[in-house]
Amino acid sequence: MGKLLNRKKRLFSKAEAEDEDDDIDEIMDDCDEYDDDDADNSEEAEEGSYEAEEDTGDGEDEEDADRNSGNGIASYEGDAGKDNEDDDDDDEVDGEEDDEDDDDDEVDDEDEDDDDDEVDDEDDEDDDEEDDEDDEDDDDDIEEETEEDRRYYRRKRRIRNQIIAYGVVGILFAALIAGGVLAGQKVARVIKEKRQMEELEAAQLEQQQEQEVEDMVVEAPPQIELATAEEQLEELVNNCISAMPLEDKVAGLFIITPEALTGVKTVIQAGDSTQEALNKYAVGGLIYFDHNIENKEQLTAMLSAVAPMSKYPIFLAVDEEGGTVSRIANSDSDIEVAAVGDMATIGANGDTTAAREAGVTIGTYLKELGFNLNFAPVADVVTDPENSAIGSRSFGTDAGVCSEMVSNVVEGMQGTGVSACLKHFPGIGSAAGDTHDGKVEIDNTLGSMRNSDFLPFQAGIQAGVDFVMVGHVVATAIDTEMVPSSLSKVMVTEVLRQELGYNGIVITDALNMGAITENYSSEEAAIKAIEAGVDMLLMPEDFEAAYTGLLTAVQEGKISEERIDESLRRVYRIKYADKLA
Repeated sequence: MGKLLNRKKRLFSKAEAEDEDDDIDEIMDDCDEYDDDDADNSEEAEEGSYEAEEDTGDGEDEEDADRNSGNGIASYEGDAGKDNEDDDDDDEVDGEEDDEDDDDDEVDDEDEDDDDDEVDDEDDEDDDEEDDEDDEDDDDDIEEETEEDRRYYRRKRRIRNQIIAYGVVGILFAALIAGGVLAGQKVARVIKEKRQMEELEAAQLEQQQEQEVEDMVVEAPPQIELATAEEQLEELVNNCISAMPLEDKVAGLFIITPEALTGVKTVIQAGDSTQEALNKYAVGGLIYFDHNIENKEQLTAMLSAVAPMSKYPIFLAVDEEGGTVSRIANSDSDIEVAAVGDMATIGANGDTTAAREAGVTIGTYLKELGFNLNFAPVADVVTDPENSAIGSRSFGTDAGVCSEMVSNVVEGMQGTGVSACLKHFPGIGSAAGDTHDGKVEIDNTLGSMRNSDFLPFQAGIQAGVDFVMVGHVVATAIDTEMVPSSLSKVMVTEVLRQELGYNGIVITDALNMGAITENYSSEEAAIKAIEAGVDMLLMPEDFEAAYTGLLTAVQEGKISEERIDESLRRVYRIKYADKLA
């Protein structure tokens, strides 16, 4: 019975070791089948071993039983080693424990045998035989129980491993489902939040728009500021002047006869010589007299040919005052125009309408013929009929009447597109001499002239006259330098420009008259007139000399180019005025 108890103790120790191995091998599910095959092979080997032991005889039962028990345990350990190939270290420890157990069992067996021998020495041999038979039966029962236990434990391990595997798979599957659910919830939440934000923004925008509509003040669209006619004219003028060479600028300040331009004795047509001369001298204008006029066809052909020959717009001028000074109406040509009587007659009647009609009539036929500048009307007031050389050319002795007549003539004439020119500033109605012949002086004071002589000029300026012609009389009581008014800075700049406020074109009377030629060269007269503030020079005695002298003065810096440009701006404002109409 002691042997039987020892064997059972060893079997239970072995079962506990197997339980520890099973815990380590729980994750090795794929090795279960391999373990089952090895276990079956071990069973077959053990059965063969048991059969061999039974054939050895009864004499060696205890020793054989111990050996068979050891072999059985060893075989079981071998099976465990195959089942746990990755846990070799644990198997070695278990083997050592088994060896110790075997040693203890052997010692116990020996002690028990000795005790039995001492106690049972007196027993008979029959009892030993019965014990041996019982031990063999017990060994068979133990082997059967051991095999069943191993199968039970393997089956239990397989079931547990399967349960664990299914559990792991289930957990992973549940985790995937849970993750998908969470992700879906998160996406749904993000979409919902985004939609809420969009709805909120839309509501805020709608509210803001409603507020803006409530607070909005309807404003007129900003007006595009277009350049005024005056600004456009200034731009046009400046562009023209800035592109001019200095030679053309200086030449543009002269109005001369076609004979002075071409060198031809009498010009009645515009041909190659006119073209060549205009290419060389881009004069500002040409003035024609009765000897240049043969008939209407000839005159219109000549004037129409000249205009396109010039580099720049050009003045085509004439003296057509009406009455005794009428280059067209009094010419020997066959040109038929409406006759306009002396200005003295119109003034004596005090008929301003007749004055306006006179301006319209003269302007109309001049425009038809091709002229664009008329040196008329006369604005002189005759203060001393016996001493005046102006005679019937003036509207009379009453400054007030003269003023009304002058303004009406200017308006009527310029209304036809022909520029008018007031003459002869500061007024020669009191002069006894004629400046054609030589020097002429007047002793009128500035105060007396303001009350009489200046009035018609002021009226014409207010009517918008394009030109004012300055005469050659010397105003001894006003200009202490005793120079002709046309060359006097006092009369031109201080009185006419500043006091009377005139900013149009100031032109000299003809510079070939005795009052100038007797005392000044053509160069000197041209330079002095520009220095005085005059814009244009009419008919110098020697045009080329006057032109060269003025050009040299500018080139040498005696007269600035800016001063020339100043006069040209006034000139081209008139020349380009009709371009904007």
